Amino acid sequence: MAQISASASARVADFAADVGTANLVAPSRKLGARNPDIDRAPRRGRPDPGGASNSGALSNAEAPGISLWTGDGPDYMKARVAALDLRTKEDDMNRAETDRPEAAIADDIPVPQRPRKGRPNAGQIVLVFQGGGALGAYQAGVYEALHEAGVEPDWVIGTSIGAINASLIAGNVPERRVARLEEFWRRVSQDSVFDLFSNLPWFGRSLPNWATLTSGVPGFFEPNLLAFLGLHTRLAPEAAGYYSTKPLGATLSELVDFSRIERCAPRLTVGAANLRTGEMRYFDSRDMALTVRHVMASGALPPAFPAIRIDGDLYWDGGILSNTPVEAVFDDMPRRNSLVLAVHMWRPESNEPENIWQVMNRQKDVQYSSRALSHIRRQKQIHRLRHIIAELAMKLPQAERESAIAREMAAHGCLTQMHVVQLLAPRLDNEDHTKDIDFSSAGIKARWAAGYDDAKRALEEAPWEREVDPLEGFHWHELRRMSMEAL
Repeated sequence: MAQISASASARVADFAADVGTANLVAPSRKLGARNPDIDRAPRRGRPDPGGASNSGALSNAEAPGISLWTGDGPDYMKARVAALDLRTKEDDMNRAETDRPEAAIADDIPVPQRPRKGRPNAGQIVLVFQGGGALGAYQAGVYEALHEAGVEPDWVIGTSIGAINASLIAGNVPERRVARLEEFWRRVSQDSVFDLFSNLPWFGRSLPNWATLTSGVPGFFEPNLLAFLGLHTRLAPEAAGYYSTKPLGATLSELVDFSRIERCAPRLTVGAANLRTGEMRYFDSRDMALTVRHVMASGALPPAFPAIRIDGDLYWDGGILSNTPVEAVFDDMPRRNSLVLAVHMWRPESNEPENIWQVMNRQKDVQYSSRALSHIRRQKQIHRLRHIIAELAMKLPQAERESAIAREMAAHGCLTQMHVVQLLAPRLDNEDHTKDIDFSSAGIKARWAAGYDDAKRALEEAPWEREVDPLEGFHWHELRRMSMEAL
């Protein structure tokens, strides 16, 4: 491997100098050295990411490119929810303190600052968020762990609820992003009184979801009474949905600074489906000024929500075409070395269902996982072909390599390194096909806690720092729990 790495790096450098394409970046065999463990003082109101974890340690017995996590199940989730409840109470006290002048706080209690590990040395950092309604609380927890570790994304891509979370990140300064996410999810959570009945069989667990269906979700959507007059009742195209999303527009307008999104720090991309053409459209802050309507279009899931009109065309939720918008990264030009954190909420694999209730749950998982793994495997093959083109071009004699036709063909080569890390939300105890409308306070806290823990463990494991074959180019890291069988 060492000989391969040395010779490959030499050939890459030589070819990049000759061809000079934007995509030809000489790879290194090891993309960064892991930082040594350091003592970290906990920040007030947040758990210490360097401390002991309730969820168990990462397994050292791994297949190449696959990390197996230990810890799962109801006891794990209850422990994390309890921790999140405590953290929420501490945050409330801390916010009360921060309303006072900074000098008063400094005189009262010195706030210890925890050193941060910092950014991974793997190129641009990209967050890719699936759609999934209430399951999106998992994504918020993922971002919180990244933020505490000092890892801010360069690019956030989302569909549906993923687009909403992405806009809350891109539309705020780093210091306010977690608070804005917390505020959004606090507003859309059902009254905690429903949690008192959650342990009752059948009806108790369904009560928050029935409240969502009948009354909507505060700050998100509300019933459109005209739609309930009959399936053939004529409605305006922008009002043809069982619910109105005007409350979501008001919420996002308050919590997101869209003028900041124009700075592309980070870049924001949201996916929506063109109702007229049936094609996917990615609205990108690099290419246009994004507004609240672009985010709302990405989450306009029919027939619940009405389409959103942009530049004369109506758009629906991008999840009906591609609920995992990772292709936006691989199709981007010019390509760059990237660490892509693909945050998935729908499970592509499961046991065989044994009743209709389980069938409905499994059907939804299969539908909205959106062939994520097959898309990624296909991109891996395509990226490998790009590396082969670059390798073959380097074998040409110097005279032929400088010809116009050779340079044109060589431009299709690419030597960028792509590390894709999948973070997959765990199943909650007794969840079913209505999980994406589970806006109960307990459900949101549990999923947020799971995302926080998963991202924290991913940063500690740092699979992108392992030695890799630079000729491969595309590296898939599937970080999964021991309860799931590795591919």
